[in-house]
Amino acid sequence: MTLKALFLHGTVVIDGLLVSPLGEGALAAMGLAAALGGMVLGVIFAFSHAMQIRTAQAFGSGDQIFLKSVLASGLLIIASIGVLGVILVNIAAEPLLARLAPSPEVAGQARIYLTIFSIVILGEAVGQSIASYFNGCGQSKLPLYGYLLSVPVNVVASLGLIHGLWGLPAMGVAGAAIGSALAITVQAGLWSYLLLKRHGALRRVVGWQNGAFGPTIRRHLVFSLPIAATFVSATMATHVCSLIYANMSLNAFAAMTLIAPWNLLAGQVSMQWTQATGILVAQLLGQRAAGDVLDRFLSKAWIGAFIAATLVAVLFLIMCVSLDWIYPDLEPETRAILFGFLPILMVIQFPRATNAICGNTLRAAGDTVYVMHIFVWSQWAFRVPATVLFVLYFDLSAFWVLSLFLWEEVLKFPAFHRRVWRGDWKLRDVAG
Repeated sequence: MTLKALFLHGTVVIDGLLVSPLGEGALAAMGLAAALGGMVLGVIFAFSHAMQIRTAQAFGSGDQIFLKSVLASGLLIIASIGVLGVILVNIAAEPLLARLAPSPEVAGQARIYLTIFSIVILGEAVGQSIASYFNGCGQSKLPLYGYLLSVPVNVVASLGLIHGLWGLPAMGVAGAAIGSALAITVQAGLWSYLLLKRHGALRRVVGWQNGAFGPTIRRHLVFSLPIAATFVSATMATHVCSLIYANMSLNAFAAMTLIAPWNLLAGQVSMQWTQATGILVAQLLGQRAAGDVLDRFLSKAWIGAFIAATLVAVLFLIMCVSLDWIYPDLEPETRAILFGFLPILMVIQFPRATNAICGNTLRAAGDTVYVMHIFVWSQWAFRVPATVLFVLYFDLSAFWVLSLFLWEEVLKFPAFHRRVWRGDWKLRDVAG
């Protein structure tokens, strides 16, 4: 799961590197189009995460009707989100790009990219549903195979179509979109084939978990919506804070911008561990495992989370002491701000990891609304308004602005841990 996540987020970096020789205009066009399409992808990933947990509950129970119901409901809901998202984005694209793009040429390139990128959205809607189903069934290597195939396809196809290599037409930004579309099509095709090969027998299972398909979909939505709302809220809060950061000094804003992808990429090590913990807890709950079995498993999972957090902290230490080599062209002041982030980046990994263990455990037990409240209130009642105060009114340094992420984790700590230690989540019936 960690390797898959690194491939997923690393692909964005690779696309940027391939397009960068075309100049700032091409990068701006790709960035604008990807931002619009990325909003739909964010919702797709949120619902696929919920499907992952629901699948684990069904897989743990051993109930084939439950498993079939989750697969059919999840696929239909997420595919519908993809189709609706493509329609809405393409309707809104013209006026938005005309308003946001720095020139008509950039807007035109972005429009072409977004049109082709619609294939990526639809492919991800199908592909992420299947990948989440595999993860929930404990077959986490299968989604990785898809990325091992699609990433080389994306790099080779994009490189040839962007720059006109090997007799291919030089299509610029559109070539990058076609490369991504080809890669996603290949990836979704492989996963569909593996799904039919491994789980094709589900087509012959008669019946639905909640009596009929309509109530089954509604039950899936009831479970999924709080999880999806949590992820969407986190994305919106991050974008709002990023807009506020633009009011900081140029060096501080650059440092905050540069640390974000590092935080996302390195954090996958501990985040994927905690997500895997949630999947296994859901499977155990589906099996109606005894409380002492769950306690023993979680105690070991917590140790693993702390080891993963330590590894991430070490990665940030290496990154910060290597800043002169990684970013030789940055101004010394910007590098100094980045290095000053080191204490926060190392300490935050530990409360973040243990909070994530709690959150994914509670989600696995179906306590999704409670988890949603913790995230939403800590973001919108604390971090966003505190960011406004720190940046716009107190004009504090970037160190203190970044520290709000640490204080947010501290704020969530008692709410999460009290709920888990209370223990009533172990008694929940996850098959309802």
